[in-house]
Amino acid sequence: MNSITQDMRFRLSIVKSYNRATKTAIRYKVTRQFVYFWVHRFNGDIHSLADHSHRPHHHPNQHTDTEIKWIKDLRRRNPDMGLIDFWLRLKVLHNYSRSVSSLYRVMRSLSMFPVKKAHKKRINKPYDTPTVPGAKIQIDVKYVPACCLVGDLKGTKLYQYTAIDEASRLRYLAFYEEHSTYSSTKFLMECIKFFPFKIQCIQTDNGFEFTNRLVSEKKTLFEEALLQNEIVYHPIRPATPRHNGKVERSHREDQKRFYDKAAFDSLEDASSQLKKYLNKSNNRPTRPLGYLSPIQFLTNTLIV
Repeated sequence: MNSITQDMRFRLSIVKSYNRATKTAIRYKVTRQFVYFWVHRFNGDIHSLADHSHRPHHHPNQHTDTEIKWIKDLRRRNPDMGLIDFWLRLKVLHNYSRSVSSLYRVMRSLSMFPVKKAHKKRINKPYDTPTVPGAKIQIDVKYVPACCLVGDLKGTKLYQYTAIDEASRLRYLAFYEEHSTYSSTKFLMECIKFFPFKIQCIQTDNGFEFTNRLVSEKKTLFEEALLQNEIVYHPIRPATPRHNGKVERSHREDQKRFYDKAAFDSLEDASSQLKKYLNKSNNRPTRPLGYLSPIQFLTNTLIV
């Protein structure tokens, strides 16, 4: 060890000032045994005052040389055998009495397990967030937690449809009792009325409430509505929810800020609470917008 620690400097000062053990111990507020120990350890080099390993040299219950030989021989003949099978084979062949965890520690210290290949970290392509409001809107559906449904809604299901504008982060939320392409179409028409700008593109996942493109060429009611309103449809690649990251993140925030402390006893009550929460959400400052709220950002953009 080449580094000199503070403890080593302290011990060196004790050794250098050593004259009588009692006086030195009182001065440095240590025991005489401590003084004797380091004075006898010191050989003129400060590195001799370093801490040595506290690991014991042996243990009364450690594996014997014979047991180590059993393990090595069996591993050489069965290099791919799993740990449990290996342990059971030792018990059968040699009446091995150690536990599985003890065998695992020994095999690991003998480097008998294959080294796992390091997985290459996925580097996502940079994503160009639109700067023009309405250029792209992400839509997704969140299941309302069952614990929030009480009274008349207990035992039923409720779905939150979410639309978020990528440029301004302005959102629109609505509850529906069914998870279907009809509900998606109805929500789309509400979005067209809600957003104060023209929607140019809609992005969703590949759920059947939006599209059947993975199983059929027939367009859904939702896709037909997009065509009628001259809106470009952009479904994301399968199994890539990160491509819909903004709406997915907003759902996580909804869970933390709304559903963890909400309860609904009717659809009217749920819609009323959601409307208040939506207004609060659209007026909350966010860091991506320079600590402006979506309403403030949109107002500034439309004025400019």
